[in-house]
Amino acid sequence: MMTTTHPTPLWQPSEERIRNSRLHHFQGWLEQRTGQQFRDYDALWRWSVDHLEAFWEAIWQYFDVVASEPYTEVLDSHEMPGAQWFEGSRLNLVEQIFRFHHDQPDRPAILSRSELRPLQSLSWGELRRQVAALASRLRERGVGPGDRVVAYLPNVAETVVAFCACASVGAIWSSCSPDMGTRSVLDRFRQIDPKVIIAVDGYRYGGKDFDRLEVVRGLREALPTVEQMILLPYLDPEARLDGADLWRDMVEGETPMTFEQVPFDHPLWVVYSSGTTGMPKPIVHGHGGTLLEGLKGHALHMDLGPEDRFMWFTTTGWIMWNSQITGLMVGSTICLYDGNPGYPDLGTLWRFAEETELTFLGAGAAYFLNCKKAEIEPGQWLTPGRLKSVGSTGSPLPEEGYQWIMDQLGDVMIATISGGTDVAAAYVGGCPILPVYSGEMQCRYLGTATYAMSDDGRILEDEVGELVVTKPMPSMPLYFWNDAEGLRYHDSYFDVFPGIWRHGDWIRITPRGGAVIYGRSDTTINRHGIRMGTSEIYRVVEEFPEVLDSLVVDLEYLGRESFMPLFVVLREGQSLDEDLKNRIKSAIRDNLSARHVPNDIVPTPEVPRTLTGKKMELPIKKLLLGQSLDKVANPDAMANPDSLTFYIDYAERRDTANGAGQVKTG
Repeated sequence: MMTTTHPTPLWQPSEERIRNSRLHHFQGWLEQRTGQQFRDYDALWRWSVDHLEAFWEAIWQYFDVVASEPYTEVLDSHEMPGAQWFEGSRLNLVEQIFRFHHDQPDRPAILSRSELRPLQSLSWGELRRQVAALASRLRERGVGPGDRVVAYLPNVAETVVAFCACASVGAIWSSCSPDMGTRSVLDRFRQIDPKVIIAVDGYRYGGKDFDRLEVVRGLREALPTVEQMILLPYLDPEARLDGADLWRDMVEGETPMTFEQVPFDHPLWVVYSSGTTGMPKPIVHGHGGTLLEGLKGHALHMDLGPEDRFMWFTTTGWIMWNSQITGLMVGSTICLYDGNPGYPDLGTLWRFAEETELTFLGAGAAYFLNCKKAEIEPGQWLTPGRLKSVGSTGSPLPEEGYQWIMDQLGDVMIATISGGTDVAAAYVGGCPILPVYSGEMQCRYLGTATYAMSDDGRILEDEVGELVVTKPMPSMPLYFWNDAEGLRYHDSYFDVFPGIWRHGDWIRITPRGGAVIYGRSDTTINRHGIRMGTSEIYRVVEEFPEVLDSLVVDLEYLGRESFMPLFVVLREGQSLDEDLKNRIKSAIRDNLSARHVPNDIVPTPEVPRTLTGKKMELPIKKLLLGQSLDKVANPDAMANPDSLTFYIDYAERRDTANGAGQVKTG
């Protein structure tokens, strides 16, 4: 796929915006420090990946990272996996957060609103006090470096306090959103043997109340390593749970703030990016790598600083919640909204943006497209010129999404990013000194050697290929939990191209140095920004006695709405009536998430399998996206090649029904 046109920029930063950007200041500082002259962003990016150690040392020094012990070397090798960064250093990520606004303790650190609460403000001074108090209580109960603290909490200020307290004592954080079902939560938390659980009694979404006390009791009983539970009464202020401490008691009082000094690669949190087989992958990121990538990405690429108010609409089960923490690391006020962004209408987040005086609003691409379909006009609520940037991620934002944002908001940088849970960072995204072209992310991130690669390992120019990273990033996972030999880690990212990180997205690097993401190249299902492995869905579906086997694919591609069919093989004598369909959908909704309820459930005679018995998810996905059979599957390598006939017919029926000559996915 080659580009032959020379498009006109959709947006061009003003000279003043370029001059005042943090990236422009960093470039000038770097030129003075190194004697280099960078004629444009592309030259700066190429230097950053060609001189990896010098670049990341410059990030450390430019942001004046606080460390109690210095590093002995920046990077020991470029080998992946296994590269070691900033060995010898000792620091704490939370210490970076509290470097800001010492002289203005009343300045807001967090502004939050939910369907249950009016707008609330938590000052930097009060945030520090609560974090110090909770950290002290955790220490008193024996929580220290390496212990796991898990949270079943919504996107509220208390969750940020809990994370900061946990990380400040060197404990390891992990969170799930309370709208996630019991099994989905236990599949994650059971793997890491938590010592403490902090949970909410319930939440409100779309005007409806959801009591979770019974779920919380079940979590405590199913997690035998838990020694302490802390309950946050949120839905009902009078909620109580036997044996649980109340949140308000844990954050009372004045206590000196201390930061446990830990090695650069000390675990910070465990996040979960589901694979296609087995349990969700428990990915461990470190204090130092998360800190450096966060400072670079949020300050330089998203142009955030102490004068900004930053929001990315998210739940605590998505990596974008972790991105909110990074907003604090660069001194910004973070703005949290908990609830349904479409309730009572899709203007909710835009009104919140005005109420909190946002300068940066981020959300999943689906939100902006839904606003477009609903003919929402955000400008009616916003003060002109205040909102400087709009961020989008979770799925590809098509050209009409870019155009709608620009038509509605005018002079804003559209900072579309792509990265994810795996690295807690972005590979490609925004750049305040570059123009925005419709449908394109502006650049590859500094210090990130991102390319499109062909199946035979060639770097591609202006062609769609696998998104790969050819050199280490500081925030690449330290390891997977319970993966002592590193086999699952290796197989997740390095099995296709040895020594090269393969992310699992289709990407094209444009002649302008921008990037276009076309969707997932593997079978991980990304619905509204929440990623889940197919194996999680199979475990729920195949528990039904009527179901012998199943196959699920998400037909996501740039410019098309996601469509997820679930194919089921039924036992002899069973039929797929509406009752069974509804029971399957309810089970997925209750045990996993409402986002992963299939668009359609289809009976099938067989699930295609390889000679080794693996479900052929990716070939079927490619087939249903319009690729020819000879390009997606080799019948000689299949256990049941005749099974493909059904899926070929299914693809043709969808073609005929849509009248488009290709599979329409939505």
